[in-house]
Amino acid sequence: MKSLSIVIPAYNEEGGIEAIARRVLSVKDALAQVNVDLTELLVVDDGSKDRTAEIARAIPGVTLIQHKKNRGYGGALKTGFSAAKGDLIGFLDADGTYPPEHFPQLCVKAMNGTDLVIGSRMAGEKSEMPPTRRLGNFLFANLLTLISNQRVTDSASGMRVFKREALAQMYPLPDGLNLTPVMSTRALHEGIRVAEVAIPYSERVGRSKLSVVKDGVRFLQSIVWTALSYNPVSILGKIGLVGIALAGIAGLYLVAARLSGDTQLGVLEVSGLFAGMLAGVVGISIFSLGVTFNYLVTLFYKQPVRQGLFGKPIFKTPLDRQFGWMGLTAIVVGLAVAIGALALGIGSGEIERLWLYLMGSAMLTVVGVQLLINWILARVLEELSQREVLAKQDMGTE
Repeated sequence: MKSLSIVIPAYNEEGGIEAIARRVLSVKDALAQVNVDLTELLVVDDGSKDRTAEIARAIPGVTLIQHKKNRGYGGALKTGFSAAKGDLIGFLDADGTYPPEHFPQLCVKAMNGTDLVIGSRMAGEKSEMPPTRRLGNFLFANLLTLISNQRVTDSASGMRVFKREALAQMYPLPDGLNLTPVMSTRALHEGIRVAEVAIPYSERVGRSKLSVVKDGVRFLQSIVWTALSYNPVSILGKIGLVGIALAGIAGLYLVAARLSGDTQLGVLEVSGLFAGMLAGVVGISIFSLGVTFNYLVTLFYKQPVRQGLFGKPIFKTPLDRQFGWMGLTAIVVGLAVAIGALALGIGSGEIERLWLYLMGSAMLTVVGVQLLINWILARVLEELSQREVLAKQDMGTE
């Protein structure tokens, strides 16, 4: 039988702490039916200024832990995690929004090959979540899906069960309300097996401590920055590809206009030229930056980056290894076009008609130089990332 510790972080929750604690304790028999023993219920009072601690202390079966000062939602949870004794650790909020009656389902999932089980409020069960928060959670979940290349419906749920041994891989975690999205992001990038179980969501007891705008921005930053520390090219590479695609569209439009005999720059042509050149240079720069950062991450972790641009390699040989010949080709073609256009323009005396060729040659040359520089940088970083392993092989220690 597996043992389960459940942690409830509480800050000024005198109106709801007794009800939620007794609901958790009442699930003990249902947990036993799925071969799980509710070993302890830990309530972490996070420096409350009301009667939260007094009420929790008086409930039989509750172990109270108190912070003298408020450390934040994540800080309270981490205190509970450190004190927990169970093979499985679960947690939920003190405001009555999450259903402890679903803990048996989460535990069954955790005992069948999953390391972290998230109670998803967005997977189809009845939900009383306010529309603004529902929209925010939808956006965060889809952002994490795009970044991690794994389907996620609820990145910030406050009801979860995970195996004790998975905790070390998910640390460090923040002290604030953004602990849950950071936990989700780290788990997915650490290769931890994650699953979701649909749960209903109720209106909270008392006033919400969540600021939609302030905490929404913090959640967004947490997901992006955490993902960047694991697989930068997954984010920067996709942004770069969008810029390159926009440049391609603008270029095709200008070429089509030129072939149709339109040599004058109207508002649309000027806008397209500006947007195309800007998007192309910025796109290549951001894509290359993502590749470079991935090598730096490899150096830090001393092991290959876990994921590529879309979760698995698109090419047999990594794309950044193609930057060398791609850069040289772009430079050669760009200079050739420039020389040809200048010779033709000077000879005919109508060089102003060749503006598209000159702009295109400049664009190709600049992009080629960027690619060549980043190819050199990537090769140096790749060699540095392999140096320790190769040295051990030469010394016969590996």
